[in-house]
Amino acid sequence: MKVIVTSGGTSEAIDSVRKITNQSTGTLGKIIAEQLLEAGYLVTLVTTKNAVKPVRHINLEIKLIEATADLAQVLEVEVPKHDAIVHAMAVSDYQPVVMLPIEDFKSKLSAMEDLQLLSNQDKKVSSKAETQVIVLKKTPKLISKIKAWQPEILLIGFKLLVGVSDEALISAAKKSLIDNQADFIFANDLENITADTHAGWLVGRNSLEKVTTREAIGQLIVSKIKQVSEEN
Repeated sequence: MKVIVTSGGTSEAIDSVRKITNQSTGTLGKIIAEQLLEAGYLVTLVTTKNAVKPVRHINLEIKLIEATADLAQVLEVEVPKHDAIVHAMAVSDYQPVVMLPIEDFKSKLSAMEDLQLLSNQDKKVSSKAETQVIVLKKTPKLISKIKAWQPEILLIGFKLLVGVSDEALISAAKKSLIDNQADFIFANDLENITADTHAGWLVGRNSLEKVTTREAIGQLIVSKIKQVSEEN
């Protein structure tokens, strides 16, 4: 059985030298990949250059990406070749369109100019201005495309919120299950993640289970993949 694990966090270019990214280290994805390998699965790890990674393994293939667009290209090719995907990567919700001094931004906006045509991703923006404005646009929700690429794939996604109740967390996970045709969603709150703990709920269509460590998350996910593969 072949499983994709995505981990780490994407980076989006502001200009030729600057980027925006997130705080994901890829630690959870690494642990999940290691446990899948230990269980005998063939693993394709889609991750980023700076994310932590498992040691080399005969059943491990690593594909490096940087931006959300790179991830989309890789997943569109790889998803149809695999039986399951654990989509743990922190994918950027927005990508920069342009960065420019605030006075230039005001003048361009008042002139109704198309800011997307002013993209400066292929050059370095001057640092002389005291204040810069970055215009962002929403990136595609790639998790929603996975079942279109491979309807039979077992899809395990992740939902991260901050400072909410368990009820709200579980409710958001159930919505994500429906919206993305997922089989399981692991819902977690940033306030419950520390160096030693990682509490959250694995929400299935007919199941709900809580774990409190990264290792337990990996073990639970591996058990679900094994259970589904045996049923099929």
